Amino acid sequence: MTHVKRFQGIPMSKSMRGLCKEEDYAFLAESEGTAEETAGAVALEDDWRDGKEERVRRRLDRERQEKEKLREIEESKKEKEQQWRSHVAELTSTQEKALQDRLRRLRRFREFQKKVLVEESGMEGLAAGLTVDQLLTRM
Repeated sequence: MTHVKRFQGIPMSKSMRGLCKEEDYAFLAESEGTAEETAGAVALEDDWRDGKEERVRRRLDRERQEKEKLREIEESKKEKEQQWRSHVAELTSTQEKALQDRLRRLRRFREFQKKVLVEESGMEGLAAGLTVDQLLTRM
């Protein structure tokens, strides 16, 4: 009976109301259906917008996470490269130091050999030095 209340506000004669009763019902059915359809359409549109906003938010979140992951990978690569460089520099330094120590020991040993050969041969001077150098070169 809500239609009666709704249409009482419309200025109309009694006879006219009687004639339009069927039309009133038809109009009410259409307007209520339209209102329901409109409400349904608005709800669907709101749901669609919410879904679209949610999809956009998720996409942006995935992109942000992907960028973060790529940045972390790049940082990890840089850190590993830096560690490798320091490792190689340390190895090079150690090897260089070992070679320098070996060279020093060899030179001392050669000097010792030279000294022993000069003493054993009993020769002194420049000629003895040249002969000893020739002997050491042959060894």
